[in-house]
Amino acid sequence: MTTVEPPVRESGLDPAIAARLKRTPDGLVCAVVQQAGTREVLMVAWMDDEALHRTLTTGRATYWSRSRKNYWIKGDTSGHVQHVREVRLDCDGDALLVVVDQVGAACHTGDRTCFDADLLLGGA
Repeated sequence: MTTVEPPVRESGLDPAIAARLKRTPDGLVCAVVQQAGTREVLMVAWMDDEALHRTLTTGRATYWSRSRKNYWIKGDTSGHVQHVREVRLDCDGDALLVVVDQVGAACHTGDRTCFDADLLLGGA
């Protein structure tokens, strides 16, 4: 399997933040996305330094698409925008929590959340 890496380029990300990130070998950090207020988990995506910088400076969730091999701003195509309220780094530096106001569906399938599918354990 071929690993697709984000383009190697200078990022505008604050060096102090960049120094705290623990990236995958292909330069990515996992981003868990939650709905502000309810804390419902909406989706998981990937960010590199530039995607994180764009998210922090624009207030619009920007990710690296491993399949399309480019950056994407959530909602630019679908209209299902994520307005970023908070971005938090976990204690290990290897995951981000992106708290958003989600407009419309978060999942590419049209569901509100990507976690509406298979329940593996628990539930009512």
